[in-house]
Amino acid sequence: MTEKPRVAFFDFTGCEGDQLQVVNLEERLFDLLEVVEVVSFREAMSEHSDDYDIAFVEGSVATAHDEERLAGIRENADMVVALGSCAAFGGINAIRNDQDFETVKERVYGDDADMIEANSEARPIESVVEVDATIPGCPIDREEFVQVVTGLLRGVEPTLPNHPVCVECKLDENECAFNRGEICLGPITRGGCGADCVGEGTHCWGCRGMVDTPSEDAHAEVLETHGLTAEEIVEEYQLYWGWQRPQRATQEEAQ
Repeated sequence: MTEKPRVAFFDFTGCEGDQLQVVNLEERLFDLLEVVEVVSFREAMSEHSDDYDIAFVEGSVATAHDEERLAGIRENADMVVALGSCAAFGGINAIRNDQDFETVKERVYGDDADMIEANSEARPIESVVEVDATIPGCPIDREEFVQVVTGLLRGVEPTLPNHPVCVECKLDENECAFNRGEICLGPITRGGCGADCVGEGTHCWGCRGMVDTPSEDAHAEVLETHGLTAEEIVEEYQLYWGWQRPQRATQEEAQ
């Protein structure tokens, strides 16, 4: 019998909500356990092993210790998967990146701010090590997690949807969040979530990151129609895109 691939989960700077989504697979988790062996998963088991084939990493890189630990994980693993928005592109942690770091520390930790040893920026794990696959979202979509794992086990390179959330809103016949007076990032956010937030009566917050090839002209047209400008929604962008947006801007300037 072929030995099952050994899987480990690791958490860095984040809320661990993505790992909870894996636990919340409930009975489907047992199906996965038929084809993989979980050797380290702090959210679900006390055992731990440094002998693993696939490492799922949640959370952003925020300290020098994170960088060192992540390098060790990469060295041990045949594959590294970024799990969730923070690991994939910095996520909410990167909201601090354009603020004065000392001020941020004092705001959060008060008199204990000097005790905090951290990098001035929160970064995705791909800024430190090579990443083989990414599962974005805050939290991740459980079905997408199963699809990615299944693909990896079959030797198929996982691919992410490269259409905006707006496509899924139209398919679900959702009322456009802009028409409800909301500011929505759906026109330039990666789909694959089923437009759940808009369907539930709110707007897209951008938790799956920017689509690779956004239709910027179409987004500008939507904003203009509703009397908005790109500058007016920068604060919304910064909720998840504190790392990704400046990187994208730098790339565009270099072209």
